[in-house]
Amino acid sequence: MIALLTLGLTLSLDNFRTSLVLGGLKPTLRRSVKTSAIFGLWDAAAPLVGLIIGSYLSARIDSTADMIAAAGLAAYGLFVVIRAVVTPEHADPDMRWATRGLPLPLSIDNVAAGASLGLAGYSPWLAPVLFGVITFGMSVAGHQIGRAAANFIPRIRTDLLTGLAFVAMAILVFTGTYDA
Repeated sequence: MIALLTLGLTLSLDNFRTSLVLGGLKPTLRRSVKTSAIFGLWDAAAPLVGLIIGSYLSARIDSTADMIAAAGLAAYGLFVVIRAVVTPEHADPDMRWATRGLPLPLSIDNVAAGASLGLAGYSPWLAPVLFGVITFGMSVAGHQIGRAAANFIPRIRTDLLTGLAFVAMAILVFTGTYDA
């Protein structure tokens, strides 16, 4: 059980880091909970898919998961930067595009983890639920910490800074410096 909790925490770190950056958009607590629930559902569904399809896709998905995550982070980051530069309104204020575009690339690695868990004989009911709950908690915490940090930067448009941070994260993932 300790191994499963540790794996769940490790797999939720990408959502935590992403939520820290999304905190720059200063989401309300309600929006934070809603977005985190979506992240948690995706992180619960991904290992279930992995458990079901097994080792066949594990090797294929594991090697490309970081590139898929980098592409998703870069696309969302560029979207936010362009919106922040072009319009005076806050880019993605309700985080609609974040909840639609980020969960899949952030959950790809959980499919490979689920396949490995299936091979190790773990229950398909325990790991997905546990991973989803851990991701939810880590995402809410990330949003709130990021939001608090954004309040210390009053003169810079935090949405522009958020978009640039996503692009930087994508570059670091792509170069292998940072693990999604």
